[in-house]
Formats: sequence, C-alpha cells, structure tokens
Amino acid sequence: MVQVFVSLPNSPDNCPEWAIVDLQGSLETRQPVPLGGKFVGDLHFTKQNVPILIIGHHILYGKIVDMEKPYAVIVKDNSTTNDSNNTEKQGVSYVVKALIKKKILFKQRPKPIIANIPKKL
Repeated sequence: MVQVFVSLPNSPDNCPEWAIVDLQGSLETRQPVPLGGKFVGDLHFTKQNVPILIIGHHILYGKIVDMEKPYAVIVKDNSTTNDSNNTEKQGVSYVVKALIKKKILFKQRPKPIIANIPKKL
C-alpha cells in the first residue's frame, strides 16, 4: 500500500477556481506545428456572461457548464522536513493549486467574421 499525501490550502478562499475550455471537433492549422503554448485566439464575455471565442476570422459562441466530476490541479512538492530526532527526511507530497468545477463549452460550428465591404458600381 502506498500513501500519497495531498495538502489543501488553509482555507477554501486560498484555492482559486479555474475553468476548462472545451472545443468540440478539431482545431487545424496551415502549418504542421503543435499548438502547445501558442496563441490560439481571444476569449471574451458579453454583459450577459456568454463566452465568445475569436480564432482568426471565425467566431464561436459558447456557454458555461458545471462539470459532472470536478478536477483538482495538483503539483508535486519535493521538500525535505526535519523530524523529532532532527534528521532530514526526503518526502514527496502533493499540493492542490486549483479546483476546476466549470467548463466553457463551444459545441456549435464557428461562424465566419465578414466585414462590410461596399460594392463597386
């Protein structure tokens, strides 16, 4: 049996709440470059708290949904502690950095953003 120590923040107010952006479908680029750590688009919210995602010349409308099972963002902490005999012990513990209880869901097809261009007569 292996014990895994997970520590929570001192109070629930110290633990921020994050959200996941959920895109239905696939996100393709012109270059075969991985998107990890790259700029994808702008996320905005209307006055009615409706999320809007702008990617290039496309706009997506979404909604905020509660997740069925919340996630915890956990970080591994390799720290040394002193026990009662004043000897150092190397231990591994985990710290909860954030809770994810909501997701921003974009499940409709993107709509193109078209500028009004006057027609030539």
